[in-house]
Amino acid sequence: MPALQVVSVVGAMLILLAYGANQLGKLGPERRSYSLLNLVGSATLSVIAIVEHQWGFLLLESVWAVVSFWGLLRTSGSDRQTN
Repeated sequence: MPALQVVSVVGAMLILLAYGANQLGKLGPERRSYSLLNLVGSATLSVIAIVEHQWGFLLLESVWAVVSFWGLLRTSGSDRQTN
């Protein structure tokens, strides 16, 4: 598998990890780690989209990265669960 494909799969897995954890009730959007996983994954895929000249994919992933960054800024400074 070419290196670019490996990086692309890793980026996608980060987004899917956040999504899956959210669906299982393990990681909510109010947590910093949720936004961070989405931000790193989508930023990675945005770079791949630029390299591959995939403009529609770039639009999707760059907006996803911006929204995730905004969510990261809005979360509290902690990832600890409160009981």
